[in-house]
Formats: sequence, C-alpha cells, structure tokens
Amino acid sequence: MSGIVVVDQRSDWPANIPGIEVVTAWDYLTDESMTRAKRSRIYNLCRSFSYQTTGYYVSLLASARGHKPLPEITTIQDLKLAESPSVLNDEIEELIQNSLSRIGSAEYILNVYFGRSIAKRHERLARALFNLFPAPLVQAKFIHRGDEWRVETLGPIALGEVPAAHHEFLYEAARDYFFMKRRHPRTKRDSARYDLAILVNDDEKEPPSNARALKAFEKAAEEQGFDVEFIDKSDYGHVAEFDALFIRETTAVNHHTYRFARRAAREGLVVVDDPVSILRAANKVFLAQLMERHRIPQPKTVVIHRGNIAAAARELGFPCVLKQPDSQFSKGVIKAESEADFKRQTRDMLERSDLIIGQSFEPTEYDWRVGVLDGQPLYACRYYMAEGHWQVVKRNDKGAKQEGNHETVDVKDVPGQVLKIAVDAARAVGNGLYGVDLKQFGKVVKVIEVNDNPNIDFGVEDLVLKELLYRRIMEYFVKRLESRARDAVR
Repeated sequence: MSGIVVVDQRSDWPANIPGIEVVTAWDYLTDESMTRAKRSRIYNLCRSFSYQTTGYYVSLLASARGHKPLPEITTIQDLKLAESPSVLNDEIEELIQNSLSRIGSAEYILNVYFGRSIAKRHERLARALFNLFPAPLVQAKFIHRGDEWRVETLGPIALGEVPAAHHEFLYEAARDYFFMKRRHPRTKRDSARYDLAILVNDDEKEPPSNARALKAFEKAAEEQGFDVEFIDKSDYGHVAEFDALFIRETTAVNHHTYRFARRAAREGLVVVDDPVSILRAANKVFLAQLMERHRIPQPKTVVIHRGNIAAAARELGFPCVLKQPDSQFSKGVIKAESEADFKRQTRDMLERSDLIIGQSFEPTEYDWRVGVLDGQPLYACRYYMAEGHWQVVKRNDKGAKQEGNHETVDVKDVPGQVLKIAVDAARAVGNGLYGVDLKQFGKVVKVIEVNDNPNIDFGVEDLVLKELLYRRIMEYFVKRLESRARDAVR
C-alpha cells in the first residue's frame, strides 16, 4: 500500500522520505490519477479540517475512493465534539495524572505527532491520545484544578503551528509511523484481495482462541485471499487501514475491544464481533428480556432490583443462581443456597449494577454449546461440569480454575431441538458469530446464555470440522466483503 502525504502547499512538507509521495490537497482532489489510485494510505496534513474545506474533503473523498486516510472523517468529527475532552478524562484518567504529576504550572500544552511526544515522559500519554483520536497532529491542553489534571481542549493542529524546534522530531515521528514495523513482518502477497486484522492480547490468561487456533485462522484467511496482521490494543489508530477485523480477545462494553469494534464498524469494515452484538450479548439482563420477547425457553428468570429482593427469593426458591449482568466464563455467577445467602449476595451485586439476574437452579451433567455463524449452526460441544461442582469451570479463592471434560459433536448428531433453539437465540442477537449455551432435560431445551465471543480453541471446538471450521469463518468474512462491494457498485 503506497503512502501519500497531502498538504496545502508543497513547501509545507520539506522532508524527503523515500516511498512517500507529497501532493497538494487540490491535486489530490482534482487529479484523475489520484482518483484512480488503489490501495493508498493518505496522510492528511492540511492546515484546516473545518467543514467543507479542502482538508475536510481530502479525508472524506479518500474514504469514498477506497483509500485509507489519517485522520478519517469520523475522527475529524469526533475531535469537534464538545464531549471529546470528557472522553479522554474518563478513558485515561490515571495515565493523565501520572504523566503530568511533576508539572509545576497550572496548565500544560501537549503536542502529539503521529502518536509521539517530544517529551519522553509523556510518550505513553501521547500514544493513548492518538489511539483514542487518531490524527497526525493533535494538541491537548490540560488544566490543573483542585488536586487533579483535566483535559480542557483537544483538537488538530496545523503544520504551521508546530514549533520550529519540533520539526526534526515531527519528521522522525512521521517516518517511523509510515514504515512502522508490524509485530509479524511479512511479504505482501500479490494474490491478496483484502487486509484482515486479528485483535489479540498476548497477556490474556484465558483468551477465546489458543495460539494454535490463531495460526489456523491465519492460514485459513490467507487461503481465502487475505493478508493477515495480528494487532493489539496499541494499534487502535491503524484500524481503518484494514478491510475486516476479527476480535479474538475477550470482549466487554467498557473496554478497548468494544471501541475497536465500534470504530471498525463505523469505518465500514466487516467486524466480528460487531459492536451491537457485544452490547447485546455482554448484558445478561438484556439477553433475558430478549429471550422472553422471542419466546425462547430459558430457566425461570427474574430481573432483580433493590425493590423486589424478597419477592424474587420467593419466586425462585432455593438454591437459585444469581448473575452479574456482565458475567462471563463462570465469573460473576453465584449459587445462593438459602434466603440469607440470597439477600447477602444480591445486595453485594446490586452495589455494582442496579439490575441483576436471578434464575432457577436446574442442574445437568453437561451444558451444550452450539456455535452459530450467520444464522447457521457451525459446531457443537458438550461441556461437562467440573468434578464436584455445579458449573463447567470451578474457581478457588485465588482464581485458579478446574474445568470439566469436553466432547465435540458433529452438528448432524445434535438433537434437532437443541439446534433449533440455539439458532433462534443467536438470530435474536444478530447475524455474527455466537456461542449459545443450553441445558437439555429430555426433550426440553433451555437457553442459558448467548456469547458474542465464543471460545474456538485448537483441540476442542475444531475436533470434528478441523481446518474446515476456520475456513468457514473466513468464508463468512469474504461473503460479507463481496456483498458490500456489490452494494457499493449499485
């Protein structure tokens, strides 16, 4: 992918960087060769991004041409929003306080050049600012009020406003960014049709896919014509450079995984898990109401709040199960054995959420997990309860876990009612990739939950389909990308 620096006047960018073309904004907007250029990264360094100025149109039309602009038009709009400083204060408050703790004055101006700061001690803060608002040149003004630092203003800065003493650092930061070394360097294949980013977290203790599964995904994607790059949370500013995003890190709403998904969807990428699925599947209260609305069977379920604790206890009986709305992987799911236990546990949970879920306790030897992709069953497993425990995963006080056995089953051998209810539950959430957990009591089947980020591990979920499992997921990405391409032509 070629790189093009766009400026108002060629003299605005005197640096000569091999492999980077410098053009004026007017040439970029009007020259037919620029319109026809393919697979170009556009670094928009115009002096103004005001609405309907040339700088604004450079990023707007870059997206229309299939180029990858920095900043994207959505970033330009986000920087104009009044709530932008509050977003920063909420997202990176601790980092702001730590980075600016030694500043003696009441205000501080931080210039960020391609995600870097000329002051070494602010490098992490600069990277965080860039990750949240990816633009080549950004200025943040911090004010010290009371006993804390707060962002007062945030916005792009023009090249002409960069201090002369910073020019060499700016060119160095730009050069490093243009030719940033990826975590997995690779030679670009001429046959590659699309770019796929796979978001992972090397430090995650219980990731949704193990290392061998990730390699299988990479192989399957390349066979489908993708160039694959593994990214982490520090690569937020590069999301728009790809055609598709596959999140293989545990998702949550108040988390960078959701921000990645939202930004990818906003930029027109095909994304799994999409942000709507994360919002829906991450909250057990939403799922309970959704299953009820679609008449999908589930255990007796009560939405508990501070005003109905006693009534909920009477309705559910004992033992019963209490669930924090954002619980996952058996965390935040508790069995209440008695009324006193119930009241103690609910009051503790209600300190963290105004609503929680209570369900009748219906034990089984195992839970079904049916993987559903695009509204169709993909794989199926039986997850057995941990020995001497009522859940698939048993955790001790120190967080160590013990898991039950698993059995992967050919989809055609899964009871029809299990498949039907699993597919109905997944379709109620969306058309992405889901893992539906169910309990079976003879011919009675009930949904326990729908996971937007299901485990797909080498040696577990792939035991029946093997490499075909990974290929089908990559074929889904291709199908969605080709559909979007057809829609764009119409």
